[in-house]
Amino acid sequence: MRKKIALIGGGQIGQILAMLAAQKELGNVVILDIPDFENPVKGKALDLMQMAPHGNYDSHISGTSDYKDIKGADVVIITAGLPRKEGMNREDLLKTNIEIIKNVAENVKKYAPDAFCIILTNPLDAMVYTFHKVTGFPKNQVVGMAGTLDTARYRSFLAMELGVSVADIAGIVLGGHGPTMVPLPRLTTIGGVPLTEIASKELIDKVVKRTREAGTEIVKLFGRGSAFFSPAKSAIVIAESYLKDKGRVLPCTALCEGEYGIDNLFIGVPCLITANGAEKVFEIELNDEEKNLMKTTMNAVKKTVDECKI
Repeated sequence: MRKKIALIGGGQIGQILAMLAAQKELGNVVILDIPDFENPVKGKALDLMQMAPHGNYDSHISGTSDYKDIKGADVVIITAGLPRKEGMNREDLLKTNIEIIKNVAENVKKYAPDAFCIILTNPLDAMVYTFHKVTGFPKNQVVGMAGTLDTARYRSFLAMELGVSVADIAGIVLGGHGPTMVPLPRLTTIGGVPLTEIASKELIDKVVKRTREAGTEIVKLFGRGSAFFSPAKSAIVIAESYLKDKGRVLPCTALCEGEYGIDNLFIGVPCLITANGAEKVFEIELNDEEKNLMKTTMNAVKKTVDECKI
């Protein structure tokens, strides 16, 4: 029997998630949106079904506005919420999106209580925390996508600057999904060669700054809306590791319970993603500068979470 993937939110990210999940044949896909957008998501689902003969996939894709249709989902990926617009920061989204996430969480708890849940809605760290609190799901069952995306951006910017393949760049970005995130150049390698032996401090600082501002850069270019291709792919990478029990070690927004000196906050850390979900958080030995940066990002995340009043 095929696995079932429920996508809550049928906008730009949702439709790309559906296409990627189908192309990888991760399972059958249900795209859910509010009643006002039921026909559009049904249309997107039908369009993707008509692409199947050329896409060589047999996944069934459907659209709905009824949460009953996500019943029994193995994976739930949540993009529902107000997208960020130019001039807005992620905290501006808090008031509206927290109510949306609460409603989503209650329905996922009712209809898909065993699903592995991946949240993309911003401000992400606070939305993952809210979803976890409302559902009461075990911590291994709930993650945020952010670190996987932030790390992909970091690697892509390094490849663009250095003229090397992204495939040869290994690195990680920790912390909150925003301007306080913590790329780790000290531990980054290019084909096994330490980044610090290849790139100047000026170039590294430039890439770190661009990584921290990557989402805002795209929002400014779009004028309305935010990134959709890269977030969707990042979420699919996490979902695939879970569904196929691949055991990928991926930076995800996960619940820390003492790791990195952080307690009871969801924040970007390296996670082992298996069929058990976020099975383990790996703790990297940080130097004093990196510890200070993690403390700064922790405080920023805590501030936003406290504003959720949940």
